[in-house]
Amino acid sequence: MKRWISAVSALLLTVGLTACTDPGAEESATDPGSITWPDATAKLDGVKLTIWAAQNSNTVPTAVIKGFQAATGASVEVVTIPDPYEQGIQTKVATGDKPDLAFWQPTASMLTALNAKTNLQSLDGAPWLSKVDPALVDITGILDKTRYAALVTSPAVEGVYYNKEVLAGAGISSLPTSFDELVETARSLKAKNITPFYEMGADRWATQWWVQIQLADAAKAGLWDRINTGQEKFTDATVLDTVKRYDALIKEGLFNSDIKTAKFEDQGTALLDGKAAMVVQVNSFFGQLQAKADTATLDKKIGFFPIAPSGNVGTFIPDQSNALVAFKTGDAKREAAARQLLSYWMGPGYQDFITVRNTVSLQTGVSNPPGVPQALLDVHAAVGASAGSMQALAVANPDLYLNLADMIAGTMTPEQVAEATQKQFEQLAKAAGYLK
Repeated sequence: MKRWISAVSALLLTVGLTACTDPGAEESATDPGSITWPDATAKLDGVKLTIWAAQNSNTVPTAVIKGFQAATGASVEVVTIPDPYEQGIQTKVATGDKPDLAFWQPTASMLTALNAKTNLQSLDGAPWLSKVDPALVDITGILDKTRYAALVTSPAVEGVYYNKEVLAGAGISSLPTSFDELVETARSLKAKNITPFYEMGADRWATQWWVQIQLADAAKAGLWDRINTGQEKFTDATVLDTVKRYDALIKEGLFNSDIKTAKFEDQGTALLDGKAAMVVQVNSFFGQLQAKADTATLDKKIGFFPIAPSGNVGTFIPDQSNALVAFKTGDAKREAAARQLLSYWMGPGYQDFITVRNTVSLQTGVSNPPGVPQALLDVHAAVGASAGSMQALAVANPDLYLNLADMIAGTMTPEQVAEATQKQFEQLAKAAGYLK
């Protein structure tokens, strides 16, 4: 399941990271200007590394670790940090407790929340970067022109998962090519007594996708830069109108009748069982579907298309299972070994990694393993041309999803959603030093 740190927690922890971190930690044991990248399989006998992971990412590096340990003699331990993962990591780091590596959402706001300049190693000049698909190499993981995160799996994309059989049964032979067409398709489904969309109002975190897919064109035109600098606000028409339209579509009856109480698990079941035609979601939703059905069933039933006001454009939102960061620990040998593990992961160990994970390759010279579901391939194909999400491009993450869930529950109006979100954004951005 995807979770995002709450605005209040992020505000307190961002301030805490700045106030509590040892000033001496600003300089790594390795001079950032002279970072070297050891050979991926160089011997590391006696070196012990720790990777922090969330409950949904702690098995991701299993094959890589096995191969790395065999090749180098190093010892690598994965430590699972309980949910809420992001809050747990930030609390630990603020008190001086650091791993060698950690899974982390590689977005500007979350790198800022981790105080990247002070706490993280620069990954500039990493040897695998030249092998990564040029459309993806600089899409995320960079803050203030420094690369702090290594992308290891395809970033999540906001878009529409649909039941092929439901659409075909309703006589829909072509997919929507704009947000307006998506709405018209939904209305035609409703006219046939088919639930067009399924939303998980009780679990809340996915509500924001409906706003963000409507903002894809604006995001490409610099919306988040304008919001970051205070030139535009969540209360202005660009964002507020998308909240109003989401609210109007719900009130029109285009969503499941139990929208207020439905949960993430219900969403996957409803789409697979054909109880709803479409779901606006991200990659973690497809992971839920993979746990419920085999590849053959998924290829038969489930499709994906990106959507935006102007066309089939996705909105990317990398999460913590997509990337890793390497910490400044003050131990030059371990810091170098952490960089070496990343080099191994994205070098000699990469083919085994994607094969075991049955996931899409990020590298042009490494083929996808056989058996990757078509919908997952379609999601990945949407990444390169996608727009950045709020999480990817804004300097702070306000509680938009919580406020939208309150709107669904009937306790907030669209205007109140925008006002509360703007207020939280300003608090976070000011704490991080981006707004005065």
